[in-house]
Amino acid sequence: MTIPAIPLQEITNQALHILAKEMGAANTMRFLGQFSTGTGNYTEEREYLFGQLTLDDVLAEIGEKSGKTQA
Repeated sequence: MTIPAIPLQEITNQALHILAKEMGAANTMRFLGQFSTGTGNYTEEREYLFGQLTLDDVLAEIGEKSGKTQA
């Protein structure tokens, strides 16, 4: 007995329909968000944003936000 292969796109559409019907659109989107791979290069972005900061800079900012001063 051979079961015909259903195209992956059709399976995806059926799954999305079932999820949305049973869980609602918002929870379906939250569920699907777990599987996104994201975009960009995390390491390069962090280097661009924070590359010039020193440990002392970070500690000073933490102290400012917590109301304490660095010794």
